[in-house]
Amino acid sequence: MPDTTPPPARPGRPSFGVMTAPLQVGYDDLVRVWREADEVPEIEHAWVLDHLMPIWGDPEGPAFEGWTLLSALAAQTRRLRLGVMVTSNRFRPPALLAKIATTVDIVSGGRLDFGIGVGSRPHPPEAWREYPAHGLPFHDPAQAVASLAEACVLIKRLWTEEKPFDFHGEHHRLTGAFGNPKPVQRPHPPILVGGRSAATLRVAAEHADLWNAPGGDIADGVRRGALLDRYCADIGRDPASIVRSIHLPVDTGRPDAVRSAVGEALEAGFRHIVLGLPAPFPEGIARWVAEEVIRPSAGEHGAKTPCVHGY
Repeated sequence: MPDTTPPPARPGRPSFGVMTAPLQVGYDDLVRVWREADEVPEIEHAWVLDHLMPIWGDPEGPAFEGWTLLSALAAQTRRLRLGVMVTSNRFRPPALLAKIATTVDIVSGGRLDFGIGVGSRPHPPEAWREYPAHGLPFHDPAQAVASLAEACVLIKRLWTEEKPFDFHGEHHRLTGAFGNPKPVQRPHPPILVGGRSAATLRVAAEHADLWNAPGGDIADGVRRGALLDRYCADIGRDPASIVRSIHLPVDTGRPDAVRSAVGEALEAGFRHIVLGLPAPFPEGIARWVAEEVIRPSAGEHGAKTPCVHGY
């Protein structure tokens, strides 16, 4: 029989955040929730996602561009760490993305967590349609992952190198590349790589400070995390140096189920919990999450909240 023993919990204090998908909602509602979350100490980070068109609900409904929105929300808050979970590397050239992310880190006073991934797969079709609708190429998965690996190298170099440089890769070519100003955070903002494919996990092993298991499937996240451990060992990196993150949906009608999922994720070694808020966002949703989910979960697992941010 296969070994079903849960993996040992990884060291580190859990941190809790919220996700507000900027789809089928208004800007004022997003600002309301982020301002409220900024006043709730138990909520340490907040995220938006990166889609250019709705992937659920009315296909012609509103969808805000993630990085522009994140910069606006950064200016509306003072404490939350913040990021895009995760940026589609298919949408923007990496040098441009490095400049955008630097701007957000400066606007936020050094609160950016830089989330990046390959980008949407062909399924669901609601996600795939973004590409032809915006004149963007949709490369095959192998090419997309190789492009992501080069992008991580380029972005870190643009954040850290003090002299212009050329880069001639298979997927990206830059001449006289230079980033100025630099991000507030040194050597650079923490990098969160999101994704579950083996190829993406290899990129995470090389470049990530945090790895996010998308989809909320904790058992699959554990299996993928074990694979990430192997890839870290292959390159001589301590697997514990990568914080494990997972997105879990919030159902305000079933708080016990949400708490149970959070507890299961913590027991499985995930230390960065992102709670996806339901839209339209109920009044007081950030405080509800703190009172009904975070405090009971943190108390049960011996966590102390709040804490100075960091991983």
